[in-house]
Amino acid sequence: MPLILQENLRGLLYAPYYAAITLGAYRQEKVAIELVSAPAPSQAADGLLNGTVDVAWGGPMRVMQTYDRRPDCDLVCVGEAVTRDPFFLIGREPRPDFTFADLYDKRLATVSEVPTPWLCLQEDLSRAGLDPDTLPRVADQSMADNVEALRRGELDVVQLFQPFAENLICAGKGHVWYAAASRGPTSYTSFYTRRSTLTGRREELKSVVRALYRTQKWLRVSPPEALAEAVQSFFPAVSAELLRAAIARYLDLGIWGGNPILPRSGYERLRAGLISAGFVRNAAPFEQTVDNSLAEEAVRENPPALD
Repeated sequence: MPLILQENLRGLLYAPYYAAITLGAYRQEKVAIELVSAPAPSQAADGLLNGTVDVAWGGPMRVMQTYDRRPDCDLVCVGEAVTRDPFFLIGREPRPDFTFADLYDKRLATVSEVPTPWLCLQEDLSRAGLDPDTLPRVADQSMADNVEALRRGELDVVQLFQPFAENLICAGKGHVWYAAASRGPTSYTSFYTRRSTLTGRREELKSVVRALYRTQKWLRVSPPEALAEAVQSFFPAVSAELLRAAIARYLDLGIWGGNPILPRSGYERLRAGLISAGFVRNAAPFEQTVDNSLAEEAVRENPPALD
């Protein structure tokens, strides 16, 4: 019986997970998977808890959120791929000397599709001595709508991930003010499952994590063109040229980890944002929500990179 593997939404930041599928990493590890998509990012944990999904990839934010809201939660993160924040602040005009204080007199739009980008950005503002609650911003438009609003001159700066950001940059319509990856480790995307599933299907899940690690090894020695080609089928509307440029920028920023171990430092940085924003009442500690044993075993075993 295959493991039912769920993506929470379609996004280029998840490229290592898609590449593991198209490059045959699971097949090489002799584990069968079936990819499904969550009905909505906010419902990503539901399939795991109701038993229709075996393992998912998504933000540790969702795991902490579910612990905060459901007493029956037993979710655990087991294999990280996105280890830094993949979002950008893209301005209509260049701002090489950007500081967070610059946002307070600009027309800013933040991400509405998922909460993590704003949770992390508002923590950045707080650490810079600014009050995120007083920041004027548009918070209810899609990234696609915000791109068009920036092009029309209705906004000064927008929060985006790839390839939206690269689209503006390549067209000369946008400039990077802030790459959130520059703040350092921020745990953004991991495999997660139920502890009962981790116990009952441990060897299969270990193969899944090994497949990710072998993909990460391949990624470290491959050019952006190779990864773009590997994931192109998941993004048919994005040109090959734009996909390569977007991936190259992510590689330069180091948003994808070199191994599947989820570091405490990245988790704590994410957790701080959830707490300071009041997004959770009680943010579950690292020991409750992270089990690195599969990832650590994979690293010790040191499997080869994908063929």
